[in-house]
Amino acid sequence: MEPLTPKQQHVLEFITSRLGENHPPSQREIAHHFGLAQNAAYQLVRYLRRKGYVVDAGGHRGMRLSPEYLREVEATQGVPVVGRVAAGEPILAEQNIEGHMDLGNLFGRYKGAFLLKVAGDSMVDEGILDGDYVVVKPRSTIEDGQIGVVLLDDEATVKRVLIQKDRIALKPANRRAGYKTRYIKQFDKDVRILGKVVGCIRTSIK
Repeated sequence: MEPLTPKQQHVLEFITSRLGENHPPSQREIAHHFGLAQNAAYQLVRYLRRKGYVVDAGGHRGMRLSPEYLREVEATQGVPVVGRVAAGEPILAEQNIEGHMDLGNLFGRYKGAFLLKVAGDSMVDEGILDGDYVVVKPRSTIEDGQIGVVLLDDEATVKRVLIQKDRIALKPANRRAGYKTRYIKQFDKDVRILGKVVGCIRTSIK
């Protein structure tokens, strides 16, 4: 992609940060943040569009990062490692990301995929151990029987998800420890499906 001037780069970083907070900035807000005239902010954003870094999705706050730029970021930085997830926040908000890991083509390309470090031994019978990283494909729904990441009261948990009539069952996989399946009302506002587990990375041999 065509390189950016330092000022264009600063504006792109501001836009990226605001999008990560799920609050796309208006051109007026960009101008205010950098102490620019609104016309100057308009010109900077226009250059970012011309160079292929942002696209206009329509509306007052319709600015989005282009697919081409997102692919370039992923290829350069790798897959984001999420350290925490809070209810009401975008998963990939800047404050939630601890770093990046380059997976190459190991798990294919999943748009928006992220890594989450596993804490505990509740899924050892599925080959997912304490300290492993699971590769998560973001989804707000999941098919019956798939292993997924579910947010419960601000705590992300990895379990096999069983879809039942009016509830979901979060089934652990550790027969020796005897962990119990947890049942949650399907439309409980404190429950949020974060994604499907598509891979697992071991960081140490035990």
